[in-house]
Amino acid sequence: MTEASISAGEVRFFSGSSNPQLAEKIAANLGVPLDSTHITRFSNDNLYIQLDASVRYRRVYIVQSLSQPVNDHLMELLMMIDIARGAAASEVHAIIPYYSFGRSDKKDAPRISITARLVADLLKTAGATHVMSMMFHSPQVHGFFGLPTDPLSSRMVFKEYLEKLDLDGAIVVAPDMGQAKSAARFARALNLPVAAGNKERISDSEVIISGLVGNQVRGHKRALIYDDEIATGGSILELSRVLVAEGVEDIRVVCTHGVFSRGGLERLAVVPEISEIITTDTVHIPPEKVHPKLTVLSVAPVFADAIHHNINRESLSDLFVFGE
Repeated sequence: MTEASISAGEVRFFSGSSNPQLAEKIAANLGVPLDSTHITRFSNDNLYIQLDASVRYRRVYIVQSLSQPVNDHLMELLMMIDIARGAAASEVHAIIPYYSFGRSDKKDAPRISITARLVADLLKTAGATHVMSMMFHSPQVHGFFGLPTDPLSSRMVFKEYLEKLDLDGAIVVAPDMGQAKSAARFARALNLPVAAGNKERISDSEVIISGLVGNQVRGHKRALIYDDEIATGGSILELSRVLVAEGVEDIRVVCTHGVFSRGGLERLAVVPEISEIITTDTVHIPPEKVHPKLTVLSVAPVFADAIHHNINRESLSDLFVFGE
């Protein structure tokens, strides 16, 4: 991981209830303890949170993915940030592996909230001095934050895993043009061609892909579908249908945030051409939801490396999602 050690007395590392497993791995990579957090509820359902270690004049890191239940986990994070600020922490770093509100990144209908910007403002108001996340839904989300923000990439984690596999005759395919640039960077890292689906979204769970843009898929027997997030799996199912019609026989699905809501994982796993679904641990997947086709890679080393660079005042540009 890192060559120089981090003084355990200099930092405090805490986790909310969304993904303590990832927080433990990040802390272990850094060689610092994960301090405990007491989270309970009053009789009126209000949250009660207490950090179980002194944070006075220390750098505080709080790990919390905004996964289901999203609003509860957001409130936990805001309260933990406010607690650290009120207890005289010198810095408060919000480590948000999965920023789910990033999907609300534009005003595409009347009288709606650009919630990605609203939540960014709330984090700053609560007292965060820095935010670190992974694979925002779109580049503009980064610009919503009025405080230093590092959007990290999962690309190298996937690259290291996939390079060990047989990718002969494969093509990288993005579900839509919005993910085309990210997919192109990923394809370039693997020396593979790239294409993108021409997608129209009908609802939160229903899409239509009318064709493909870019390199001709016909003639490729293998495809890597590359996306930032999978929830219900509707886009991936529709794209898989198009790819199979083009003659693709083996599909690997690659996504950073495996949300897999409303039976999304099961819907993908039953497709015979989908041989593997590869995701990361930005969203915790309980053991009872794990499927034989599912591979979960850890992004803990990426976050630990970024935190180490941050503490040592070193550049993080090589770890950024939009870097080459």
